Amino acid sequence: AEYMGVGVRLGIFAQPMRTLCRFLTTRPPVAPTIRIPGVKYVVGVTSAKGGVGKSTTAVNLAVSLRLLGASVGLVDADLHGPSIPRMMNLNAAPQVTADNRLIPLENHGVKVMSMGFLMEQDKALIWRGPMIQKALWQLFMEVSWGQTDVLVVDFPPGTGDAHLTMIQRVPLSGVLVVSTPQDVALNDARRGAAMFKQLNVPVLGIVQNMSVFVCPHCKSSTHIFGSDGARNTAKVSL
Repeated sequence: AEYMGVGVRLGIFAQPMRTLCRFLTTRPPVAPTIRIPGVKYVVGVTSAKGGVGKSTTAVNLAVSLRLLGASVGLVDADLHGPSIPRMMNLNAAPQVTADNRLIPLENHGVKVMSMGFLMEQDKALIWRGPMIQKALWQLFMEVSWGQTDVLVVDFPPGTGDAHLTMIQRVPLSGVLVVSTPQDVALNDARRGAAMFKQLNVPVLGIVQNMSVFVCPHCKSSTHIFGSDGARNTAKVSL
């Protein structure tokens, strides 16, 4: 699949995605106080540091799971910096059902909902905590998701109020932590993973992004940010 110049090569992601599918299908659904209507499993994609490719990973995960046959939704929970609409090449305003639920937009077979669909493109979102909590509630609970096997959530960077709201109110089956290989990013990744573990949310693993640069001319590989940082962190922290 191609979207905004980003290609999903299922050959690379097939085995990790099948492993994740097996994990989800063998794990009983979380039984929270409140469930998202029609959604079986909710998987968060998070990073305590911005700029490590978290949103790109969330999109790749959602599209790859769809290519493997799952019914998939994608929530852009980064209210202050929504990038999923551009990555999924979607920019229309969502329609509303007769019972006042938002109908998610769709591309590549993935249902998508983002605050970016509901606000002007260049307008800054200047909201306090209660307004953020209400908006997150609407993105999850007031959307017509239909029957969805996996709902992928692109978390905002950091470990703040929005994260606590989602952990306490959204039935998370687990989270993936995204990091780049260097220590400055891994330190934050460890803190992010520790927060979810402390709040009893399973950490499914650490995704190492930007691991290697392959020269388009000579095809040699260069580890610009180092190598195996996420692998070593996962062995110690998970």
